[in-house]
Amino acid sequence: MKTLEDKLANQFGIVFADKKLLETAFTHTSYANEHRLLNISHNERLEFLGDAVLQLIISRYLFLKYPHKAEGELSKMRSMIVREESLAGFSKNCGFDHYIKLGKGEERSGGRSRTTILGDLFEAFLGALFLDAGAEAVESFLNQIMIPLVEAGDYDRVMDYKTALQELLQVDGDILIDYQVVSETGPAHEKNFEVAVSANNDILSKGNGKSKKIAEQEAAKKALEKLQRGS
Repeated sequence: MKTLEDKLANQFGIVFADKKLLETAFTHTSYANEHRLLNISHNERLEFLGDAVLQLIISRYLFLKYPHKAEGELSKMRSMIVREESLAGFSKNCGFDHYIKLGKGEERSGGRSRTTILGDLFEAFLGALFLDAGAEAVESFLNQIMIPLVEAGDYDRVMDYKTALQELLQVDGDILIDYQVVSETGPAHEKNFEVAVSANNDILSKGNGKSKKIAEQEAAKKALEKLQRGS
């Protein structure tokens, strides 16, 4: 953890008073489960807190930054900024993927690059930072790594894959497009949904996500890519 502490101090000016919080934020459930006798805490509770803090800070930023945008536009921008894929990208940009503690099985299966794990890690870090130094410290950190991308326009054009798929399929007339949950796995606090999208009862693709909406968008995205490849 010393290397991580040095990185945070040098790159972001962050120094944790409670180093246990930082360690917990970077401990995945798989690692804690493999070391149960040591009674190690994992980062799920911090993830829960960090998600709420992130939503609030980004909501406040967008509200003040774009006074003429309607609620629907602001909601779409926020959803793109805080979606799992975006947060995983921020984790990688910060180099957090190198420091997370994973169980051996999770490590072998590529967990260090898994979007879900990296997105959750980013939220857990924000939760830990909030507890250690308050909302201003979290906001300062986000101003360094997230807000510049927002102001560069990276989130102005919201991609709704479901709408794009519908427009592509129905260009020559109505087609029945349906989304069905194929499976629902994991504990209540960490569900994973698999959704299949079909056109006129023919399955086009499947997608996964932490919510039905995310899984539907992922399925639509894969279907679009498949159709655009002509396969």
